[in-house]
Amino acid sequence: MDVYSEVLQPDPAELVNTPFGGRYCGPIPPRARVSLYRALALSFHTDKNASHSDIFVGKYQFINDSEYEVGAPVGGGPCNFLVKGAVKPTGAILTPTYPGAYPKALFCTYQFLGAPGERIRLDCPFDYVKVYDGPDNTSAVIGTYCGQQRNLVIYSSESSLLVTFVTLPRTATTQNRGFKGIFEFSNSFTKLGTEKPRVVGNAAYCYVKFPDFISKNDGEHIRGTECDQKILSKKESSGFVFSPNYPFPYMPKLVCRYFIYGMQDAQHLERVRLEFVLFEIPKGPKGDCSDGYLKIYLRGQETTDSYDKFDYEMCGEETKPSVVVSDGPRMVMVFSSGELMGRGFKANYTFETEYRIPGTAAPDGSCSFTYRSTSKKKGEFNSPRYPSNYPSDTNCTYLFLATNNEQVSLVFDNFKIRADSINATIAAYGTTLCQEDWIEIYNIYRDGMETMIGRYCQTTAPGPIESNRGAMGLKVILHADSEAVYSGFRARYSFEDAKSIFGDCGGNVSSLDYGVITSPNFPKNYDSPSKNQASKSCNWYVNVRPKYKILLVFEKFAVEGEPSVRGCPAAVLRLWYDLTATPIELCGEKPVTEKWQYISTSNTMRFSFITADKAVGAQGFKAVWTEVIEGPSCDEFQCLQTGFCIPDKLKCNKLNNCGAGDDSDEADCKSEEPPRERIRMSWICAIVAIVLTLVMLCVICHRKRRRRRRRAIHRSIHVPAVPGTSRQPPLHFCEELGERFASVDSV
Repeated sequence: MDVYSEVLQPDPAELVNTPFGGRYCGPIPPRARVSLYRALALSFHTDKNASHSDIFVGKYQFINDSEYEVGAPVGGGPCNFLVKGAVKPTGAILTPTYPGAYPKALFCTYQFLGAPGERIRLDCPFDYVKVYDGPDNTSAVIGTYCGQQRNLVIYSSESSLLVTFVTLPRTATTQNRGFKGIFEFSNSFTKLGTEKPRVVGNAAYCYVKFPDFISKNDGEHIRGTECDQKILSKKESSGFVFSPNYPFPYMPKLVCRYFIYGMQDAQHLERVRLEFVLFEIPKGPKGDCSDGYLKIYLRGQETTDSYDKFDYEMCGEETKPSVVVSDGPRMVMVFSSGELMGRGFKANYTFETEYRIPGTAAPDGSCSFTYRSTSKKKGEFNSPRYPSNYPSDTNCTYLFLATNNEQVSLVFDNFKIRADSINATIAAYGTTLCQEDWIEIYNIYRDGMETMIGRYCQTTAPGPIESNRGAMGLKVILHADSEAVYSGFRARYSFEDAKSIFGDCGGNVSSLDYGVITSPNFPKNYDSPSKNQASKSCNWYVNVRPKYKILLVFEKFAVEGEPSVRGCPAAVLRLWYDLTATPIELCGEKPVTEKWQYISTSNTMRFSFITADKAVGAQGFKAVWTEVIEGPSCDEFQCLQTGFCIPDKLKCNKLNNCGAGDDSDEADCKSEEPPRERIRMSWICAIVAIVLTLVMLCVICHRKRRRRRRRAIHRSIHVPAVPGTSRQPPLHFCEELGERFASVDSV
């Protein structure tokens, strides 16, 4: 069966010139058809095969075509109309063959013109329609609609509206039905500004639009709605939002939506702060918000049309919060008025940067956060939006406030701050290199004094930091200029019991002219802090005589980290060779053939070795310090290469006291072989010891013999003389010595 629904003349021969409406076969019947003009033709074809009596059956009806005359016909064609509000304030709008399938290659226009102050509302389930917010197709487009749109309501912004219905030259079997809707002209819709006549020239009038409750505060009416608006941030801008008709009572049976959008891109992230100045929406008869209300959505649920998941439902006085803050860059408000009337609301909105930083934020919305020991002993902090890029043109302050008997420890786990003017072969810290983006860290004191620990940028992470004994805490400042940005940093803080001025080890060195300082356990690896500590520190203070300076030479240095690549986040040796300046940070490994040396600017030097809880350990360092005077004159030993003047007694002490590359103090030193005189004296001493031992043995022997003689005398035993002589028998050698010493002993 062929269908022709666009027949101009009821003549079978005219079908040749009539657009083909489609060919159908099989069990699926064609959709209902309405003729475009006064006639409709069906052409049934069958071949010579078997036929059936129930091929098809249908119904027809002649209907009045006035229903399809939406307004006054204009411009020719079957569906071009002008609708004036003064003539037809309300009515139906439908496609020319609705509810039958509409023809192909069709172009229809519906132009609506109202009186000044009127707006047009259009309720329609469009399939494919383009709506213009004005008298012709040069006006702003409200929207293009296709598919199946149900419960679609469209409002004009002013007193004119153009609807176009276009069908494409597609296949003839298309069976879309088109649309049918209702239009209404009214001056009771929400006023979007006031149009007032103004005389121009010779009594000619033009209408000037004055600001309304939307546009007077940088809001933008959402075309096609009665009173929906959107407010876009102009970077930390602010303004007011009002209920419709404010400050006068709002109209009943009204729904307005407010879409407040902060900035969200690679450079910015904002949130919305809303503070109510006036709120007057009466409660319903049951004492709830069933009549009129203001609902607030802190996460912008309009993206999923989940308007039942509101965060606040406000009416009356009890449920009104003074301040609400969005969770992210969007906030949505839905105002619905019921039968009861009220003044509505007035609220101040502020777009403030959303930093996504844990901590106590400043009440003014600035990037300032405070961490107090009395609130939390340890935690994390980070750059704005981490791990996303921090915003440009940003200055953030982090304050860590300890109690009187505590110190603050900071450990950085991730660090990447933009810096353009650095040399990749050296560490990126200090005011000279870090000039674009950077962080600075200070000790802060109760008298307001601040001392800088360092400025850091690029990937040179700060080493572990402990606040000074006696300091109130630490301050960290992040600065970003207006150019490109990086991911920033993430760090940890910890409030711990205060240590001595020397930390966990270290000490005070004075009244000496040289010394050796080593890391804990050297030459074995230093260790990490104890389990409950965030860091372990050793502080040394070296003082020499006035007018002298301190030469520091590292003979061995192996501390985990690499200043030019990742900084010193796990362990650091922080050196103050000038106590009035910021310290330098040392880590990494010094080549065996290279010696590092530093000279103090005064007679005092301080250095601090700190390890974090994530330290894995390394050999550490060995440093030799020497009290020196810089030449040219010297009363003692003068180093040949460096020119330093050192005490004479430091010559040939097996330590390099002249500095890197100068071993003149250890040159021409004789070997340590024992002198011959010392060998002779050793032999003499040994012989004397042996002789004395023999003498003592003889004395003991003689005394024993004397005791035996005395016992013999008492017994009257006569000892005969040697035959042939009158003398007694000769004494033994030991007896002779014994007699001599015995006589001496008896004196």
